[in-house]
Amino acid sequence: MGFYNKISFRMFSQFSERMSYYFGDVRLTLKKARIRLSLQEYISISIMTCFIVFITSFPVLSFLFGFLFQTFLFSFISSFTVTIIITIGIFLFFMNYPKLVINEKAKSIDNALPFATLYLSTIASSKLPVHRIFEIFSKFGKYGELTDEIKSIQNDMDVFGLDVNTALERAVERSPSKLFKELIWGMLSTIRSGGDVSIYLKESAVNMVNEYRRKLYEFSHQLTIYIEVYLTTIVLGSIFFTILTSIMSGISGGVDTSGMIVMQFILIFVFIPLVSTLFILMIKATTPGGE
Repeated sequence: MGFYNKISFRMFSQFSERMSYYFGDVRLTLKKARIRLSLQEYISISIMTCFIVFITSFPVLSFLFGFLFQTFLFSFISSFTVTIIITIGIFLFFMNYPKLVINEKAKSIDNALPFATLYLSTIASSKLPVHRIFEIFSKFGKYGELTDEIKSIQNDMDVFGLDVNTALERAVERSPSKLFKELIWGMLSTIRSGGDVSIYLKESAVNMVNEYRRKLYEFSHQLTIYIEVYLTTIVLGSIFFTILTSIMSGISGGVDTSGMIVMQFILIFVFIPLVSTLFILMIKATTPGGE
């Protein structure tokens, strides 16, 4: 435990112990996200962070609102309200952060699973026992979170001495990926029924690759629509607005055009970069493979 974590736990351990009753679901998500903190430690860190944010944000916002509005009461109430909202938002972010980690892990596993299943089926075609298949995959498979999941199964068998069936059952319980759970359940059913694991993995790999190919095909069509919308509404719209406001300011004579200049500045240096960044993030989030 780091210094910050120790200080947080020492200051807020009793309060976090009382609060932990209301956040029992966070305990499970912490374990699934593999965040190596107890619920009390995690809540203590959350409260400590919120406390620091509150005592630093409130004076800064009070100064800013006081400078803008020149009214003490309104500035005080506004800064206090905004600070409370920010503090509550940070605490809610902490409570939901493990879920975000789990979703990110699940996405990473799902993206790698079609290709990893091909690799597993190739190893299994040599008719090696299941624990040897996982051992080879965990040593040479470079599939990020999915490799970690396989390593956990291998550790359960090597370190804790569990049999293959029990290790697979534990993998199903802790994995954040629904697709990986289905694959492991299929392997478990095949083993129990005396079937051929290599055939099951080969068929699963073919199905997953076909599904991945279908997603790529759909994404290519979606990307065409996204680009057309972006070029039409953002790029052409911004150029049209800039030209229009420039013409209006040119024919306005002695009318003050500072407002138009400010609008152009915001459009060029704030709006377009912000929307472009959001567009890139949206494309990256919807891309099969996450690239």
